[in-house]
Amino acid sequence: MSATTTAVPGRSGGGRGGPGPDGAGASSRIGWALADSWTMTRRELAHWARQPVQVLVGLVFPVMLLLMFTYLVGGGRGVDGDPTEFLVPGMLALTMAFGLESTMLAVTQDLGKGVIDRFRSMPMVPGAVLVGRSTADMLQSTAALAVMAGVGYAVGWRWHNGAAAALGAMGLLLLLRFAMLWVGILLAMVAGRPEMVSAVQILVWPVGFLSNVFATPGSMPGWLGASVEWNPMSATATAVRELFGNPGGATGSWAAEHAQLLAVLWPVAIIAVFFPLAVGKFARLSR
Repeated sequence: MSATTTAVPGRSGGGRGGPGPDGAGASSRIGWALADSWTMTRRELAHWARQPVQVLVGLVFPVMLLLMFTYLVGGGRGVDGDPTEFLVPGMLALTMAFGLESTMLAVTQDLGKGVIDRFRSMPMVPGAVLVGRSTADMLQSTAALAVMAGVGYAVGWRWHNGAAAALGAMGLLLLLRFAMLWVGILLAMVAGRPEMVSAVQILVWPVGFLSNVFATPGSMPGWLGASVEWNPMSATATAVRELFGNPGGATGSWAAEHAQLLAVLWPVAIIAVFFPLAVGKFARLSR
């Protein structure tokens, strides 16, 4: 594993812009931060080119889940309307929470091999490694959404509210993914070793299955349905169903009536908590 660095005048020993007016220095620091982050992103994309099977597995696994719940297990219990149109948006939301294992493994492997220490010794923005990893993950998540939407269309799912609403729904899905990503990055640094990732990944399953992805809260016991409606994934699933014009099995509760608002507030709150924790944890790693 290697990294390519380019010598830049005025940028040595961790410097970020050298002398000059405050505005120019700030602009230069932002430029270096973007350049370093893009370098780390290209590093992750190069790994994709060398390990295409891993990328394909990441795309195929959610498709297998969708097909399994569509044709074998079933979904959409308690829905008035086409169960497939209820299930597919829920599976899109579930996909955004699952699949973090590859990112967590990449972080723990870099930690175990000392790659992070090498990067920290270079004159680069400290958080660029994390930003590069998260950017690559978001690119793969976007591709996974496109594949899932295509497969959903093939099995009978349709959206009915036009392109703008559909793009808004995709934006909410990616926002949820971005929030879950920082949870995964922090947990990966806490775990520290690749063999611990599977144990940590199990924590994602309750969030995914205690939601309205597969069934409406109205079809559940009262106490369970009420808690399910406040699940961040339930908020996103309900919001994207509304935007797609798909049946949502709404119960009339405050959470269901304001799902689009919660689909924004929940991820923003998660990011506000876990992003600084992840950056702080990275800064405290031993050199």
